[in-house]
Amino acid sequence: MGADRIEAEPGIATFSGGHTVSVLTDILVTSLEALAKAGHADAACRQAGKACAALRASNLAQWRKLNALLHRLSRQAP
Repeated sequence: MGADRIEAEPGIATFSGGHTVSVLTDILVTSLEALAKAGHADAACRQAGKACAALRASNLAQWRKLNALLHRLSRQAP
């Protein structure tokens, strides 16, 4: 088991610290890409922008992921 992984219950792992933010950012990016692909690029852009604003001061690495996504999605928005 990794150092940042904690076994809460048998078969259920939680992650500590920055790893949790990284995992959740990856999930959010995948979800927003799917939302845009389903024809809702404008909504995906709004949510990516909100996530960027939330992470800019606290987690620059994850902010960069979302900022790149926002720029990709903005080309698809009406």
